[in-house]
Amino acid sequence: MIVEQRTYTLRPLRTRDFLALYERAALPLQKKYLGHLVGFFVSEVGPLNQVVHLWAFDSLAERERRRALMEKDPGWPVYVDALRELDVILQQETKMLRSTTFSPV
Repeated sequence: MIVEQRTYTLRPLRTRDFLALYERAALPLQKKYLGHLVGFFVSEVGPLNQVVHLWAFDSLAERERRRALMEKDPGWPVYVDALRELDVILQQETKMLRSTTFSPV
């Protein structure tokens, strides 16, 4: 299993705006196509104004297949355009994490 960890650093005081748009426009599509949401978090200590979400996949190939389907959905470019217009993302970091043999996930 692999887990995609995606971290967005947002403009100060704009986390609520990002989360509202994401929950309304992106989350339904991602749940439909990506499958297993492990968790969605906001930073409280350390670097602030960060949103982190984790999605589990059987393999990188499975992730690629699922993301390709999602990106073909007519709702996805609508979300991307709205996100561009919102203009809150300062940085994005994506990591692919491989689970260990003893990991519960």
